[in-house]
Amino acid sequence: MSKVRVHNVTISLDGFVAGANQRLDAPFGDGVGWGDELHSWFVAATEDVAAGKTGIDADHLARGDRNTGATIMGRNMFGPQRGPWADESWKGWWGDNPPYHHDVFVHTHHPRPTLEMAGGTTFHFTDEPLETVLGRAVDAAGGQDVRIGGGAAVIQQYLRAGLIDELHLVIAPMLIGRGERLLDNLGAGIDGYRVSEMVTSPAVTHVALVRR
Repeated sequence: MSKVRVHNVTISLDGFVAGANQRLDAPFGDGVGWGDELHSWFVAATEDVAAGKTGIDADHLARGDRNTGATIMGRNMFGPQRGPWADESWKGWWGDNPPYHHDVFVHTHHPRPTLEMAGGTTFHFTDEPLETVLGRAVDAAGGQDVRIGGGAAVIQQYLRAGLIDELHLVIAPMLIGRGERLLDNLGAGIDGYRVSEMVTSPAVTHVALVRR
């Protein structure tokens, strides 16, 4: 049976996944750059995995792709544009061959035609309810798991709806102070989880939450 999983989502010590004012030239907001304190572990682990190396960070990073057959993300994770699409030339942050290699469902209030990319990635843009989108993702995954990629708002919605089975967070030793927090406004959505793993590398702390 397919599981719904969150993996490798990095938060600061004060719980932020991004700073304020996310935009094209600052995808993670003011004061948070790709490869800096928040995501330096991810960059290093990606290089280690590509080189065939193992380790706490590399092993946790690699787990996120195992048995994953579809991904769900929000409009903000796909790109910097807000509101109606000014044009449809934007094809994501990842170039012509995104790293997913399966169907990706993008929650948006402004759907656009399906976008097929190199390497087997297909982006579907939908304004359907969570449960409907998840059902489509489960079908597309073909028995594998569905990954909720982010950002924070989409993860929060799926948590509040009680739809996430496993949640892997990476805590980076930094403070952001303002921006987008992950574990806010959840109500009872966080009830029923337990910490199944907590391990620290020289760079970050990995915490796994699963349903009791």
